Amino acid sequence: MNMDQSDQQMHQQEVVSTATPMTPPYQTLPMASSIPSPNQQLAYQQAQQFHNQQNQQIQVFWSNQTQDIKQMNDFKNHSLPLARIKKIMKADEDVRMISAEAPIVFAKACEMFILELTLRSWIHTEENKRRTLQKSDIASAITRTDIFDFLVDIVPRDEVKEDGLGISSIAFQAGGSSSDHLPYYYMLPHHPSPVEVSGMFYATQQACSSLAYMHWPQPPQQEPPKADT
Repeated sequence: MNMDQSDQQMHQQEVVSTATPMTPPYQTLPMASSIPSPNQQLAYQQAQQFHNQQNQQIQVFWSNQTQDIKQMNDFKNHSLPLARIKKIMKADEDVRMISAEAPIVFAKACEMFILELTLRSWIHTEENKRRTLQKSDIASAITRTDIFDFLVDIVPRDEVKEDGLGISSIAFQAGGSSSDHLPYYYMLPHHPSPVEVSGMFYATQQACSSLAYMHWPQPPQQEPPKADT
C-alpha cells in the first residue's frame, strides 16, 4: 500500500513539472514606450514647424494666383505658345473646332500647374539641404500630393527617394514611419509579431493541456452511516 502511494506522488510531481509554461527559445521584443524622448519631441516640433511653413507657402502661392487672374487684362502675351496648345488639343479626334479663348485658358492652367508642381518639388529640395531641383524632387512631390496621383504611373519608382535630412529621414529617427500616408511622426503602437503570438499560444496551450490530464488528489470518500439495528 505504501508503494502505491509513493508511486502516485511521484507521478503527480512529474505532471506538475510538465505543466509549467515552456520558455520560448527566442527573446521577446520589449514594448515600445509611449513617452517620446527629448530628441523625438524636438524632431516632432521641427517637422511640424516645417510642415506649417509648407502649407503657408502653398496658400500664399494660390492667393497670388487668384489675384493675378482677377487683375488680368492682357490676354495677348502668354508664357506658353498657344499654337502648340491648340495642336495638342486637336490630337483628340472628337474635337472638331476650338474657339480662340480655349487655348488661352489652357495656357494659364498649364502655367499654374507647372508653378505649383515646381513649388512642391522645391520644398523637397530644401528638405534635403540642396540648391538644385532634381527629377527625384518632382517625383516625390507627385507621390506626396493626392491631386497629382494621375501622374504616378509616369514617374519611375526608383526616382522617388528620401535622402539627406528629409521629412521621412527625420520621422524614421523619431521612431515614426517613412510612409507619406501617415501623419508626421505618427508613433506606431507595438504589436506582437506572428512568431510571438504563436509562441505564447503554444505555451498556454501546453499548460492547459497538461492541467487537463493532471491527476488531482481526490478527497477521501466518506462511508455511509450504518443503519441502527
